[in-house]
Amino acid sequence: MAVQEPITGFAVAVVREDGRWRCSSLDPGALGELDAAITELGKLRSTGAAFGLLAVDDEFFVIVRPSPRGPSLLLSDAAAALDYDIAADVLDVLRVDPPDEDDDAVWPEGDLEILSDLGLPGAELQVIVGEVDLYPDEQLQMVAQRCGFAAEFTKILDEI
Repeated sequence: MAVQEPITGFAVAVVREDGRWRCSSLDPGALGELDAAITELGKLRSTGAAFGLLAVDDEFFVIVRPSPRGPSLLLSDAAAALDYDIAADVLDVLRVDPPDEDDDAVWPEGDLEILSDLGLPGAELQVIVGEVDLYPDEQLQMVAQRCGFAAEFTKILDEI
């Protein structure tokens, strides 16, 4: 189930407070375990929106948005759960069975409305997820552009 090589990609925390966006890097361990990502995001003290954007191995992305009633989650490709623990963790939390190994279709699982209050309706996020010719970082850049934090997002990616 688990990928044995080191996982590449990035994990970025995004916070909107007092009308301003701020992006910061999360611990790289957040790419391997959903609990690690949730814990890292929980350390952020914010009165505004806070969520994580995780791009894993140029294969898929996860959006994690903690809340008191449990995290809202979006996994861009459910089939990633066959190869990556963090994707399997997302499906476990969502109580969704992983796809069959023979199924090569790409579909998201989770809350497509996860960022709707920040200007990205679920229908538009569905279109972004459906852009399978793009890498996850490019898809997340589209998310950042649509929500209004593209400059901050690009800056943190340049630093990582």
